[in-house]
Amino acid sequence: MSMKEKIIPVFDHSAEANASRMPLWIRQQLGKGQTYSDTAQAVHGAGLHTVCEEAHCPNRGECWSQGTATFMLLGDTCTRACGFCAVKTGQPGTVDQDEPQRVAEAAAKMGLDYVVLTSVNRDELADGGAGIFADTIVALRRQIADVGLELLTPDFHRREDEALEHISSALATVKTQKRELQMVWGHNMETVPSLYRQVRKGSSYPRSLALLEKIARLDGIEAKSSLMLGLGESRAEVLAVMRDLREAGVLRISLGQYLRPSRYHLAVQQYLDPAEFDDYAEDARQLGFSWIKSGPMVRSSYHAHE
Repeated sequence: MSMKEKIIPVFDHSAEANASRMPLWIRQQLGKGQTYSDTAQAVHGAGLHTVCEEAHCPNRGECWSQGTATFMLLGDTCTRACGFCAVKTGQPGTVDQDEPQRVAEAAAKMGLDYVVLTSVNRDELADGGAGIFADTIVALRRQIADVGLELLTPDFHRREDEALEHISSALATVKTQKRELQMVWGHNMETVPSLYRQVRKGSSYPRSLALLEKIARLDGIEAKSSLMLGLGESRAEVLAVMRDLREAGVLRISLGQYLRPSRYHLAVQQYLDPAEFDDYAEDARQLGFSWIKSGPMVRSSYHAHE
């Protein structure tokens, strides 16, 4: 195996005894080549943030080497403190009103025709950050005429309807005469209801599910969600969440292994065998999901453009 193809394990920075039992299929590929460098330059040169870096995504090397990245709007500081997330928590700075244009320019420089946008939670903002999502959508449309879009938004607590109206209005401007563009709007459930208090502090399972149901009703938009496995959930609980998502109208789902970003985060309770992810994928097909990604290294926006 050459250095360019070298595969390294993903360690979770916990005690050695815990790290040593991490299975061999948990691995990441090192970034390589000119495309990786170009992607890094496009992101860093514009002063932008990506969930790839801030959330310590194990697939950054693979994705950046293919010229793709998930832009993270509204800074690098979240107002919530979820037990699984590597994004830092604190008091965010002021909203950068120039960020939408810089994202659009970076996407054009990278040659993207499908862009994934996410953000930190900004609970202190009157609109929850929906305005920056809307402005970025419009800026991307102006910069890349036929851009396909995927959003991964927070729950916009207490301002859900206003956020839906603001963002869906912006998405309506992305229609073109050349082709019907694929538009996806995701919000991650992350885990099962019994684990919400420790995993998703400040969030609510019913609230997240209700938001996805509203998204699924929007014309021309497919709703998407994601689950992390290995936090202590049961198979029956996972299947119940999947059924809830389908009943809410969600068509796209991704399931991946939770990896502990540091010893200060929730510990991994179980490393699922790849065959178990295959079983969940089959369950998802039986339930009627139209787009399914299920595997140890799968994350919310992994291969989102496919």
